[in-house]
Amino acid sequence: MLCSVHSFGQISSVSFSNVSIKDNFWTPKMSAVATVTLNACINYTEIKSGRIRNFEKVAAKSGPHEGMYFDDSDVYKALEAIAYSLKNNPDAAIEKKADEWIDKIAAAQQSDGYINTFYTLKGLENRWSDMEKHEDYCAGHLLEAGIAYFNTTGKRKLLDVAIRMVNHIDANFRLAGKHWISGHQEIELALVKLYHLTKEQKYLDLASWYIEQRGHGYYKGVQRNPMFDQNDIPFENQRKVEGHAVRAMYLYTGAADVDASKKETKYSPALLSIWDNLVGKNMYITGAIGSSSNNEGFTRDYDLPNKQAYCETCASVGMILWNQRMNLMTGESKYIDVLEKSLYNGALSGLSLSGSKFFYGNPLTVKSNYARSEWFGCACCPSNIARLVSSIGNYIYATSPDAIYVNLFVSSNTQVVDGKNKIAIAQTGNYPWDGTTSITISPATKIKKKLSIRIPGWAVNQAVPGDAYTCLLPDKSMISIKLNQKEVAYKMDRGYAVIEREWRKGDKVTIELPMNIQRVVANPNITENLGRVAIQRGPLVYCLEHADNNGKALNIILPDDANLSASFDPTLLGGIMTIHAKAPTVTAASNGLSIVTAVKDIMAIPYYSWANRTAGEMQVWIPRKIADLDVLSK
Repeated sequence: MLCSVHSFGQISSVSFSNVSIKDNFWTPKMSAVATVTLNACINYTEIKSGRIRNFEKVAAKSGPHEGMYFDDSDVYKALEAIAYSLKNNPDAAIEKKADEWIDKIAAAQQSDGYINTFYTLKGLENRWSDMEKHEDYCAGHLLEAGIAYFNTTGKRKLLDVAIRMVNHIDANFRLAGKHWISGHQEIELALVKLYHLTKEQKYLDLASWYIEQRGHGYYKGVQRNPMFDQNDIPFENQRKVEGHAVRAMYLYTGAADVDASKKETKYSPALLSIWDNLVGKNMYITGAIGSSSNNEGFTRDYDLPNKQAYCETCASVGMILWNQRMNLMTGESKYIDVLEKSLYNGALSGLSLSGSKFFYGNPLTVKSNYARSEWFGCACCPSNIARLVSSIGNYIYATSPDAIYVNLFVSSNTQVVDGKNKIAIAQTGNYPWDGTTSITISPATKIKKKLSIRIPGWAVNQAVPGDAYTCLLPDKSMISIKLNQKEVAYKMDRGYAVIEREWRKGDKVTIELPMNIQRVVANPNITENLGRVAIQRGPLVYCLEHADNNGKALNIILPDDANLSASFDPTLLGGIMTIHAKAPTVTAASNGLSIVTAVKDIMAIPYYSWANRTAGEMQVWIPRKIADLDVLSK
């Protein structure tokens, strides 16, 4: 019997397939993905590139391979995004198209279970000869797509294709005693999902085997610096982030999954130390990671340039995956704090409000022409952000034997099962613009259980966990939690407000979080941000964009005593909360020897919403004094 619950230990996430979302913030974005982004993915995958043609050629046993060697993965990620989207946005035409693709994929599978269009068209005799060629990376995305499509539709044709490929890998490597390193990690986390779906131990064992292969010199094929794909030392001995950011995130996610699923702590010391190093010394205020375009990843601690920031959209997606697993493994809310930061800022910036254009990299300072693209030759980001936005239901709720967890404040409905009792949960609010959220608990019969509500770090003046970023002027506003309109007693546990009682149908908990504007300063070791300040409100990081500030953004000073105010504009950029101040703006005098300063009205917008108008200047970190200004705009 197959089970669709995603469980990684004592705490289990509630699957997207059991969550219905009707939210002022997320529903329009999910709708844009369903109606625009998915069609763009289909158009470029099927018509404007050879990705689907490659599968057709394999079935026909004729024709050259088109595109990059890992292009199969983009097809699978698009199918996964379609699967998630169909839950909240049913679309018969999209589902029919997905079924057509799945038929073509199934027809391209070899009799021994192997499926990869690059090697099948280029020469099967060369398969499994180069660990960098992403055969198992593609297999991992195939597996995730198959599981997601099964969870939404109940159809298992794609899942069966994926299982046959995984069985092929297991038979030819782990069971045969042969070494293999995944050049681009991903299959590890997918295998743990398959283990929880099927309850077959061999898939968890294969995931663990993949991690154990790393760091022993087994690499075969085009050799990179082994740090690039986290292959320099055994994973359990690693203590700092290194190499390619996306590969790292997928590896860490898989390792956390394995530890939680085995109820072991073999990889936990590495994971905890790496997380501290990443969040404390290698993460941007937007929750984005990977500062360098040279390796699409990490360089050295505190090296976080703004203009040259790489911050790949896929890496922020990876941050969300890993931090969810760390939360499920430990029960600590700080991991959801980072997940939320990456979700609302570093990742969401990668998608235009229209759903039709994408960022590969997400810098924090832009001087002139930087804009989203309709597509990329290496097209990992469009389908990745599409599957993330469509799967937001995966991250809202979690359960354990004695508790229900509310991790994200998203208006939605779900139902969890406790023995023979069914507990309906309804969440309503206007987050992230407003800090008031109501959570209604309705068990079929009264039940004693804990309700654990995450108290975001930003609500208690913690910009992000650790000391990389600090709130300049801590606010003393209080958090309010009421049960059926009366103040209720609760205790704090690992960042959650825990209410334990006998719940009855219709019990309503209302939480009010202070939505104050916060000034954030960076650790002095992040030298790019010395003398500068960032603005955040709730989970959102803000930026200055040229379109709102007389065509400039790099010539603005934000003194510590400038008064900041917030107002909601329903007509701007899909409806956003804007932040206003009177602040000095600086220009060079005509003689080039002096400067001219004028106090003007300035406006900041949420970082995720920038670059949806004309191209021009933007910055997140704003000078606090004229002496800190390094750009004078003429």
